[in-house]
Amino acid sequence: MSITLIRNATIVNEGKSFRGDLLIKGEIISAIGAPGQVKVPEGADSIDATGLLLIPGVIDDQVHFREPGLTYKGDIFSESRAAAAGGITSFMDMPNTIPQTITIDALNEKYRLGSEKSLINYSFLIGATNDNLNELLKADPKEVCGIKVFMGSSTGNMLVDNKDSLRELFKRATMIISAHCEDEFTIRKNTQIYRNMYGEDVPFSMHPMIRSREACWLSSSFAVALAREYNTRLHLFHLSTADEMKLFTNELPLHQKRITGEVCVHHLWFDDTYYEKMGSRIKWNPAIKTRFDRDALINGVNSDLLDIIATDHAPHTYEEKLNSYFNAPSGGPLVQHSLVAMLELWHKKIFSLEKIVEKMCHNPAVLFNIKGRGFLREGYKADLCLVNPDDPWTVTKDNILYKCCWSPFEGTTFRSKVVQTIVNGTPIYNKGIFNEDYRGQRLLFDR
Repeated sequence: MSITLIRNATIVNEGKSFRGDLLIKGEIISAIGAPGQVKVPEGADSIDATGLLLIPGVIDDQVHFREPGLTYKGDIFSESRAAAAGGITSFMDMPNTIPQTITIDALNEKYRLGSEKSLINYSFLIGATNDNLNELLKADPKEVCGIKVFMGSSTGNMLVDNKDSLRELFKRATMIISAHCEDEFTIRKNTQIYRNMYGEDVPFSMHPMIRSREACWLSSSFAVALAREYNTRLHLFHLSTADEMKLFTNELPLHQKRITGEVCVHHLWFDDTYYEKMGSRIKWNPAIKTRFDRDALINGVNSDLLDIIATDHAPHTYEEKLNSYFNAPSGGPLVQHSLVAMLELWHKKIFSLEKIVEKMCHNPAVLFNIKGRGFLREGYKADLCLVNPDDPWTVTKDNILYKCCWSPFEGTTFRSKVVQTIVNGTPIYNKGIFNEDYRGQRLLFDR
């Protein structure tokens, strides 16, 4: 059994930052204490973490790693590798692949792929359609993170628009329903308006007018109404508007909430003033909206109306993104840069370190009832990240690790740098060097 002492780190965990040591035995965190207070067995390896932050590994609850079927954009190996370089130790992958993950057989095949290819820990959502409820109910809540429902069309054409089907899903679901919420009728109406106005050459700055604040509100509020009617456990993905903050409460601790919300890094970083410069590179669904909306989302994180910060990592090739508005797909790669982007917002005094760790590491574990992960606690799996908070570096094509080879952060200088990522006690990423022989573990859930 390997034994490693991480010493003299600034440990950020459970609302506190303090200098301390952490001992790893095999896959498990064995002890945490003040510097010099942890009893270290003979022969233990030692990592001097003086000047470094030690946090739980990031858990990203929404990624699209594109396997199977779309592996020219990204695959489980390439994107989990990039994620490890970004301090992410666990991910939950979406079902809009080819074939779609809408049956137990397709879900099991993705778990097989994960076990063979992922450098970090993994889980996969099963996708809802208008007519696969019986298949969804077969999924084991202890082994599957949840159900994904597209209440608005996006990449993969998995729109669930039959209201009777939605009602049955919300009535009978035994797992968390995670929802992409944009009202399809509103989007189609707006699309026609702007197509009539501009033809095929719609400016990308019109994206938040087409996939509008109204489209988000109509769909999100409908999902919340269904969840309240049936007492369904509902999690709303990638919220993007100030209006939607009215749907959430900060009066309950997270483990008691029945309705929860996620915001993505790009909605906290960009606003609609970036479209002129960046065009399709910041075309996401839901759309990036106004500075007012971004400020409301930031406040939603700090006030605990919003529970999780994630990426919605969705790589497309740069050639695909260079197309005109209607032909350029929505989405972009983020897992390598999500943590350092959030730490940049810490440097700018927008978020505290403790809040970033809460929303990116602790809360995904609490919200999804992940077993034994997400915290620096004795007896928990040693999923860890060491960060140098003061080692500036610039994102360039030479250091981008995504298979699609581009990033919306290209040219951005970040002040913080991920030094090492440890998964189940095994160093996977260390100062630019990968352990590509290791494979992560399937996430399990206390449900």
